[in-house]
Amino acid sequence: MRILKLGGSVVTDKDRPFTPATGNIMRLADEIESSGPQPLVVVHGGGSYGHPVAKEHSISGGLKRRDQLAGFSRTHQAMVELNRIIVDALLDAGVPAFSLSTSTFVTTTARRVTELDASIVRALLGHGMVPVLYGDAVLDTQQGFAILSGDQLVAMLAHTLRAERIVMGCDVDGVYTADPKLARDARLIPRLSLRELDGMVRIGEALNTDVTGGMLGKVREATGAVEAGVEVVIVNAGEPGRVGAALRGEKVMGTVLIL
Repeated sequence: MRILKLGGSVVTDKDRPFTPATGNIMRLADEIESSGPQPLVVVHGGGSYGHPVAKEHSISGGLKRRDQLAGFSRTHQAMVELNRIIVDALLDAGVPAFSLSTSTFVTTTARRVTELDASIVRALLGHGMVPVLYGDAVLDTQQGFAILSGDQLVAMLAHTLRAERIVMGCDVDGVYTADPKLARDARLIPRLSLRELDGMVRIGEALNTDVTGGMLGKVREATGAVEAGVEVVIVNAGEPGRVGAALRGEKVMGTVLIL
């Protein structure tokens, strides 16, 4: 049982609103198909689709004005549009992908998942399908609505579905001592323990309009899965072959999170 997270920076051009990274999406679909028929759930981020809309309407902070309601819906619709592009590419590559709207089976309280009904996900996996989910605008019992990051969703699914491995595909080679896009002396950390994470004050920070926490947020969300015994590997999904290799359990350049 594997869960693959595809970051929004990989599947979209984050500098151009509503622009898919078509080449990456098609290549990744082929890598997923070639990784074998093992049970797999795919979760993707929002990139230049969901994040700019959510930021424009202040969705992450919850419902405070009636004029935000349309923004809540538009954020969801943006993710639906990106999800369709990704699912179509997977189908074209021969992957039996099936789109699932995260907001229909997950709710949060104070932006943390409190209800997750994975029954449909399990049923699809049982039939040999590949559920394709995404970070979404969801209902929140405390603040009306919220943004659920794909990273938090992945961690919760891994625990609920008892996944063996999480592969997190982003736009850098893994976790660095600093943001490798800004610091020349940034060093890749091949193995990062949770104790080391607690003592770190700088990990690559999010660029552009990412409202879900950047690399530090990704790693922190994954800690619960690591504590539960799930293998977590962070790889550069922009580099051909790395996601496919990681899904097959092969050694690949990246960062492995350990206890």
